Amino acid sequence: MLKVAEIIPTVLDPFSPKLTISVSWPDDVTAELGNTLDPSETQKAPKIHFTGLSSDMMDLGSVQLTIAMTDPDAPSWDDPKWSEIAHWIATHVSLKDAAISSSKLKDVIEYKPPGPPPKTGKHRYVFAALIPQNGTTDKLHLSKPSDRKHWGYEQERHGLRDWAEENGLVVIGANFVYEQNKQQ
Repeated sequence: MLKVAEIIPTVLDPFSPKLTISVSWPDDVTAELGNTLDPSETQKAPKIHFTGLSSDMMDLGSVQLTIAMTDPDAPSWDDPKWSEIAHWIATHVSLKDAAISSSKLKDVIEYKPPGPPPKTGKHRYVFAALIPQNGTTDKLHLSKPSDRKHWGYEQERHGLRDWAEENGLVVIGANFVYEQNKQQ
């Protein structure tokens, strides 16, 4: 689904999934690899669950995991001049933790709920799980993007990929939802 929705290659480079990210909000609202949600359902920071950890990741249980959320369709898929928009970066998660509530995470940037503008069609909101490329178990000191728009890189369609590279992180899992404003 990530390729069908063009998340790979526009947002993320191709990667080999090492775990499954489940994202849930109140009232049993969940991200299901491309389902469509109403922005009113995702106003609070979600809970994150990890399942299906691949066998080669079992030894990395104490590696610090980072969760990031981005909107590559700002203000719209056809006119991405503001993309990507950084919606959330949270860290201090261990792969040993199967379920993480947002209250246990340390925000690098706090959760900004989806708010697609009127008449901009569906937006993809992408969640990525990242770990240090070098496998370190040391505490990470991640940079905060200088701006939510373009993650501070001042170039259209730049953001999560650039930030991850700058911080020495690689993607090991992803999920996404579509959301759109009711006024179309």
